[in-house]
Amino acid sequence: MKAYVLMTTKVGASPAIQEELRRWGTEGGILEVDAVAGTYDVVAVIEASGPKAIGDIVMGRIQALDGVLNTATLLAIG
Repeated sequence: MKAYVLMTTKVGASPAIQEELRRWGTEGGILEVDAVAGTYDVVAVIEASGPKAIGDIVMGRIQALDGVLNTATLLAIG
C-alpha cells in the first residue's frame, strides 16, 4: 500500500528531516521525499504492507522526528 505523508516542520528543520527520511530508504518504507512550497513543507511517498504498517511508519517514526510539527496522510487508492 502506498501513501503520501504531508508534513509541516519547524522553521529550518526541513533539510534535516528530508535527509533522515532518505537515509531510511526503501527498507524503512520511504520511496521518495521532496520539499514543497505551500501549506506543507515536506512530502514523503511511503509504502508498506497495509494501513496498520503505514500508521506505524507515520505515527511511530515520522511524527517522532525532531522538527515535525504535524502530518497529514493520504492513502493511495488507484
